Amino acid sequence: MSTLSKYPNILVRFLTATFGATIIVLSILYGAWSYFGVFLLIAVLSQWEFYKIVQSPGSRPLKVWGSLMGLFLVSFSFLSISGNLGFDWLLLLIPLGMTTFVIKLFQKNETQPFLGTAYTWLGIIYVALPFSMLHYVGFARGSYDFQLVLGCLLLHWAHDVGAYFIGVRFGRTKLFPSLSPNKSWEGSAGGALLTLLVVFVGSFWADSLRLWEWLTIGTLVIVAGTLGDLVESQLKRSMEIKDSGRSIPGHGGFLDRFDGLLISTPFIAAFLKFFVA
Repeated sequence: MSTLSKYPNILVRFLTATFGATIIVLSILYGAWSYFGVFLLIAVLSQWEFYKIVQSPGSRPLKVWGSLMGLFLVSFSFLSISGNLGFDWLLLLIPLGMTTFVIKLFQKNETQPFLGTAYTWLGIIYVALPFSMLHYVGFARGSYDFQLVLGCLLLHWAHDVGAYFIGVRFGRTKLFPSLSPNKSWEGSAGGALLTLLVVFVGSFWADSLRLWEWLTIGTLVIVAGTLGDLVESQLKRSMEIKDSGRSIPGHGGFLDRFDGLLISTPFIAAFLKFFVA
């Protein structure tokens, strides 16, 4: 068996990753508003994808209403943290959220309406909230700092790449076979090593934080990247599906690509807020 045969769809994965990463990186480098626009789109598509995964004939999440609330949260968080709008506007999310219970009163042919309401809220908590907290990472110093957002993303990508290639080539010891039989300790070690390598190399250029601060973020990415993958694997196994979607050729869906970011972002934002900024 050739080396390349171990990596199915490697060309498609590479081309898709290159195209997507180029758009994301350029949006981050160009400025706060371009970064916001691209990640708002990613957040909404990810949340919509989540709702499609969890829906069933007996319990249907409010996909449109929930996605609108997610859009509201991600947008107004950005406007608030960037100083364009007061934080009080975020309070509007509470009455909008309570409206989900009212809407469910008038939906018919649903045996578990409260489960649909719970899924609607879970989409906001699991997807929209972490993306909104990414703004706090980007504005941790008071003004937009592309290094912080780009650094977190590069570390996540390094972790994914290292875990994938080392795991496929050398993976033998299962990490969590009941949830994800393809994940291995060897792959996790490869992801961790490449993440730390990027931290040490990148710290010479990314002067927004000190080395120990980047190391802390790198450690959070390593732990959360693995746990985020397992959380999404649990979600997919619960719904009896293989991938979260087919939106990204060779990679699956948006949740497949951003699962680690969803878990790590709240911890990174809290670290920057209380220990760095």
